[in-house]
Amino acid sequence: MTMHDTSDDSVDQIIDRAVRASEQWKRAGIDERSRALVAVADALDQHADELIPIAQRETHLAEPRLRGELRRTSFQLRMFAEMLPEGLWLDARIDHADAEWPMGAPRPDLRRQLEPIGATLVFAASNFPFAFSVAGGDTASALAAGNAVVLKAHHGHPELSDATAAVVIDALASAGAPEGLFQTIHGTEAGVRALRASGIKAAAFTGSVRGGRALFDIASSRPEPIPFYGELGSTNPAFVTRRAAERDAAGIARDFVASVTGSAGQLCTKPGVLFVPAGSSIVAELEGQRLPAASALLNGGIESGFRDSLASTRGVAGVRTLSAGARSEADADADAGAPSPVLLETSIATLRDEMHTLMSEMFGPAALVVTYDDENELLDIADSLEGQLTATIIGEDDDEIAVDLLPKLSERAGRVLWNQWPTGVSVTWAQQHGGPYPATTAVGSTSVGMAAITRFLRPVAYQNVPESLLPDALKEANPLGIARRVDGILIQP
Repeated sequence: MTMHDTSDDSVDQIIDRAVRASEQWKRAGIDERSRALVAVADALDQHADELIPIAQRETHLAEPRLRGELRRTSFQLRMFAEMLPEGLWLDARIDHADAEWPMGAPRPDLRRQLEPIGATLVFAASNFPFAFSVAGGDTASALAAGNAVVLKAHHGHPELSDATAAVVIDALASAGAPEGLFQTIHGTEAGVRALRASGIKAAAFTGSVRGGRALFDIASSRPEPIPFYGELGSTNPAFVTRRAAERDAAGIARDFVASVTGSAGQLCTKPGVLFVPAGSSIVAELEGQRLPAASALLNGGIESGFRDSLASTRGVAGVRTLSAGARSEADADADAGAPSPVLLETSIATLRDEMHTLMSEMFGPAALVVTYDDENELLDIADSLEGQLTATIIGEDDDEIAVDLLPKLSERAGRVLWNQWPTGVSVTWAQQHGGPYPATTAVGSTSVGMAAITRFLRPVAYQNVPESLLPDALKEANPLGIARRVDGILIQP
């Protein structure tokens, strides 16, 4: 479906409406916000049979995967709705005036809470047309925090974007939300114009390093720089200890292939590099694995990028094909048809010499297996890693190498896994989906889980303000009935 880009005038009008809506939504009660989020979740579930076929047609993803993703999308909306009334996310703090404050000067009455940051721009992702797109996690957390959202639709699924947006807008209207609380725009230039607009106070992005870095630079170079929460890319290395390889080589090989090839490898948490002991039977097990047949990728841009990255990795001397999918290796190299899954292999010495190329993300159904001789080599590799979304150890609980390897990986990744694979990012209270650059542009935040709401909040302190003018969370009577830290003591309602 051909979609017209949003004009400059329309972008400006959309931003103006979003600013007005944010001002209204900020003042809305917490119950009102919760009801609106639930209304959107219910509407998405009710329109599933209309949305799923459009998503299948535009993304080539299978129906079961899409239905599961849509359930996840409505689930996270409801989870934010359930979280709002308990109020811990406000981080309300009250320090009463104290003439004897031991600092040497009287302490004034100070009251602090987190408040909505303002109209937020969200760039939808291509690989999750529901959960990281129109009504995805960034939209849900920004709305929950009290902000209007302008959603830049992804060009890979424009019809689905508009259909989903219509569902969201109707649901918000039915819940009594302000007009303009959620709006969409189309086109690269429209997204850039919106990012530069003074009315936009934060932005979130999921996509490539190249595209995300360009937008991050724009957000940072504005006359008023704004937070830019970009998830850009990750190789997600996995390290297999020698004892783990001896214990279950077949299981490791099987589960690794499943994680690499799920959704045709188009997951930002796909384990792209696997470190295994030289001489381990894991290599033979991987050679014997039957890889899935070729399947179409999300869009032409994704496929082109995958072919280029795969060719770069294959072009390094010392890299060989370990296993390939249904077509021959020659066919897999050809431009015709969907790309086949591929596993490549090399040594740790080759990896060291070509670290930049071989540790680059191959976004698609491919991964690199690296053999090492000494487990201590894994520590050196961990020290040289760029920022990652995840890092995995497949090991035994009493592996000596894990004592040093795990803390090194925790310095490089936002989520460290033990004997589990990183694909599948659960929406929970404790989830962390982020990491040091270039995995993300904001190491202190997450794009998945309940902590994501803090992206779109900012702290405000009120000094000596009359009770009648204070926000409800900071009033002495605590009308919201929430937990607060009062004079340094955590007070439960």
